[in-house]
Amino acid sequence: MERHIDLPLTEEIAKTLHMGDNVYLNGVIYTARDAAHERMTDQLAEGIPIPFDTTDATIYYVGPTPARPGTVIGSAGPTTAGRMDKWAPQMISLGARGMIGKGARSKEVIEAMKKYHGVYFGAIGGAGALLAKCIVDCELIAYEDLGPEAIRKLTVKDFPVTVLIDSEGNNLYEQGRKEYLEIRDKE
Repeated sequence: MERHIDLPLTEEIAKTLHMGDNVYLNGVIYTARDAAHERMTDQLAEGIPIPFDTTDATIYYVGPTPARPGTVIGSAGPTTAGRMDKWAPQMISLGARGMIGKGARSKEVIEAMKKYHGVYFGAIGGAGALLAKCIVDCELIAYEDLGPEAIRKLTVKDFPVTVLIDSEGNNLYEQGRKEYLEIRDKE
């Protein structure tokens, strides 16, 4: 199914998304990779608020390249989401409902998604220049010293993703493989 979603990603919207849905996101998403997640976790442990409101937020695991003159952002392809798995359950428990990346997720992340109705979207790796065309505004909001891993507030228009794991834990990586093997074995 094809869906167009206006962000933020509320619990109600998240529950209507299903594994395999092709989705076009519109609105605000935040960038954060390993270094930013680690710093946010450290801040939370010290009682310091993190730089953005996580309520119904979508976090894009990306470290964009510098923007060329006349562009909003450089190449902005997804990084491997599993690298954020040690921090993701906490971010999900704080209200971050959507995550965008590539690759499989841990059991702990999937359990947190089921508990808090989160959704894991996949973006196409290797297509960062094309994905950047869907980013209409980019504002650096925290951790400038982290360079590409700084936190940015992005405004996206028709940003293409696929629901890899839905809020019920249905996992395209598992289901897709199972369906492929069933078809292959029938041939």
